[in-house]
Amino acid sequence: MTPPEATEMSGFTPATLRAACRGGRFDGPTSGLARGFVQANMVILPADYADEFAAFCAANPQPCPVLEVLAPGAVEPRRVAPGADVRTDLPRYRVFRDGVAVGEPTDVTDLWRDDLVTFLLGCSFVAEAALMAAGLLLPHLKETGFVPMYRTARDCAPAGRFAGRLVVSMRPFSPADAERAAAITAHYPMAHGAPVHRGDPAALGIRDLAAPEFGRAVTVGAGEIPVFWACGVTPQEALAAARPPLAITHAPGHMFVADIASESTRI
Repeated sequence: MTPPEATEMSGFTPATLRAACRGGRFDGPTSGLARGFVQANMVILPADYADEFAAFCAANPQPCPVLEVLAPGAVEPRRVAPGADVRTDLPRYRVFRDGVAVGEPTDVTDLWRDDLVTFLLGCSFVAEAALMAAGLLLPHLKETGFVPMYRTARDCAPAGRFAGRLVVSMRPFSPADAERAAAITAHYPMAHGAPVHRGDPAALGIRDLAAPEFGRAVTVGAGEIPVFWACGVTPQEALAAARPPLAITHAPGHMFVADIASESTRI
């Protein structure tokens, strides 16, 4: 069943979707919404952690492709969404204290400080429109609205205080469609590029596809295989190692929707 939020918001533009978030009218997952436009993961950190986090992104470009970095205290992403406000324009946030998630508010204005640096990172949702345009079905859009995400046994390259395991998102396809999906997504490095693995989840250290750490499980049909992409939730795992006194991210599946076209990121 299609989530009611997705039905209501499917025709919205990035600007009107952000306005709905800012006005408290929408707080659901963004997969499948504002199709054709870039969606972004977000990480906000104190300035004295920013250089190390930038190094972590550079060392792990597949899960952490950088779209834009704002100056300390800045709230407007002038490159990807002029006029937007990173404190209010996501449907839901995740707040960390000393590396531990403590809440998921819909507005973080009351937490804002002049030393906070915002990173907007690419998201696999960028390539979903291309997959759908190619006739490839995405079961999570129909079933739950949330793509399933799993913590793997693969370590990311550490940088300073940041380290952690790779997180992946999963979409099931037939073997032939998995080949097509891999070829399509390889052209979208800002959407994490080609899959990191196809087939047996145990090869990634994933024990149970029905129990994702983030998002919600989807049906893997007869004759289908799971296909895994690097995921922008990966930096949230690194926060546990770095333990900044305050950090703010998107809640998994609840992305920042930018004004730039997804096709503008295609290579």
